[in-house]
Amino acid sequence: MQSPVRFSSCRGVAFEVKPHADPFAIKISTVEERQGSKKFSWLGSSRVFPSSIQRSVSKASSHYCDLDLEEEDDEVEDIEAGGVILEEVEEEEKHKQSPIHLLAASKREQKTKAARKQESRLSVILLDQGLFTVYKRLFFVCLALNIAGLILAATGNFPYARNRAALFSIANILALTLCRSEAFLRVVFWLAVTILGRWWVPVFVKTATTSLLQSLGGIHSGCGVSSIAWLIYALVLTLKDSDNTSPEIIGVASAILGLLCLSSLAAFPLVRHLHHNVFERTHRFAGWTALGLLWAFLILTISYDRNTKSYSKDLGKRLIKQQEFWFTVAITVFIIIPWLTVRRVPVKVSAPSGHASMIKFVGGVKAGILGRISPSPFSEWHAFGIISDGKKEHMMLAGAVGDFTKSLVSNPPSHLWIRQVHFAGLPYLVNMYNRVLLVATGSGICVFMSFLLQPCSADVCLVWVAKGIEQNFGKEIKEIISGHPKEKVIVHDTAVLGRPNVSQLSVDAARTWGAEVVIVTSNPEGSRDVVNACKADGIPAFGPIWDS
Repeated sequence: MQSPVRFSSCRGVAFEVKPHADPFAIKISTVEERQGSKKFSWLGSSRVFPSSIQRSVSKASSHYCDLDLEEEDDEVEDIEAGGVILEEVEEEEKHKQSPIHLLAASKREQKTKAARKQESRLSVILLDQGLFTVYKRLFFVCLALNIAGLILAATGNFPYARNRAALFSIANILALTLCRSEAFLRVVFWLAVTILGRWWVPVFVKTATTSLLQSLGGIHSGCGVSSIAWLIYALVLTLKDSDNTSPEIIGVASAILGLLCLSSLAAFPLVRHLHHNVFERTHRFAGWTALGLLWAFLILTISYDRNTKSYSKDLGKRLIKQQEFWFTVAITVFIIIPWLTVRRVPVKVSAPSGHASMIKFVGGVKAGILGRISPSPFSEWHAFGIISDGKKEHMMLAGAVGDFTKSLVSNPPSHLWIRQVHFAGLPYLVNMYNRVLLVATGSGICVFMSFLLQPCSADVCLVWVAKGIEQNFGKEIKEIISGHPKEKVIVHDTAVLGRPNVSQLSVDAARTWGAEVVIVTSNPEGSRDVVNACKADGIPAFGPIWDS
């Protein structure tokens, strides 16, 4: 009986074996057919690419190179055992391979699974992350501190907060802005790598810092909810003393509260996952409107004279003496900075396959940096990993999953909008360690490739699980990978070797390599499994979280 094959994608690049009479079954070829098939070997005999692999018309799914997740679930290619013909490695070739390469060869035998439980990204986001993640702990700590302050203020034990409740709301907005400011975080990540990226710094200090920086979204969310709580408290106090305020102040404060609530609801994981464009635009335009109203609120409250029930014209001197003014100035500056660097630049777009595009820009970029591009700067922005040798140019690998990324393949643009302030993420923290194992699936390789092209303070080893390397990702990507020392690269082609146990492969490679930490970029299920397997084996590991 022929085993069924599920046609799915990894990182937005979907491919399948050339279909037979039954499109949901793969014929087990004979020995004669296998010997006569046309193949070529790359990076040792365990890397085989059969000529029968063709691009699929399967519906592509979302990818983690595009950090703004848009549509479908992202799945690792899943080919059942028996559906892929494996080439036997000659005995003398085995002796020539390094221990790292032998790990890849050892994964050729695949376990048959009669019924594989399918898990959506949404289930991982909502149900399978655990109750005590660093993100959630930061959220609850931030929220608990603010609630404690509110209780003290409401009971009369914190008179400063009771009299300046609006200030505490604005302070929380400043904190959440800093946690999402790409310019500010670029400095923070640089400081972390510069200060802690030394051989004598204990690994546990580095991993704790990595966990904190990766989970700053918990502070962002906690401060967002807290700002709403403080503003509600300020409005309640104002309404109780409505004789000493104006209807305009109450109206503006209420509008700000409504916009903050709208932004928070749009950022709820369920809404954010199912309707990402709604979340992005609501967050942006509601935030901008709230910021404009905040300035109006400050001007109204500071210029209002309770005795005359009118607004004073002597505003300048009063403004600069108020903490609320300087907090709002800081919020405005950090929001504006990225937009001051928006430029429309020429690009060269090529399509290695029908499901992915390569976008090239002028100028080198440091390893581990991410960038944003857009066809319309006020409508949508898409973040991708950057591939660069740090010299004359950099490029992005974009899986064709949404309308924008599909248009890059079908109708390549000559110009795109970019933000010249690139931002740092989890890959940038590779520079903080001494020996690192990088694990990628599909087009997730894009966030790590710069470490193969540039001198790096960390000694890195790469594990890449993908399907049809040259056919699907292009000759340029293949050449970059093949240019790295072979003893530091494991390439597992699922078109030939079947779907591996990526978790065990990562653990074995980390042990052999002596890695201090494992950093993985894959779909939610794949990242979770690798991280959990490594941690269970006593190896620190990190992967992208839904709000990283």
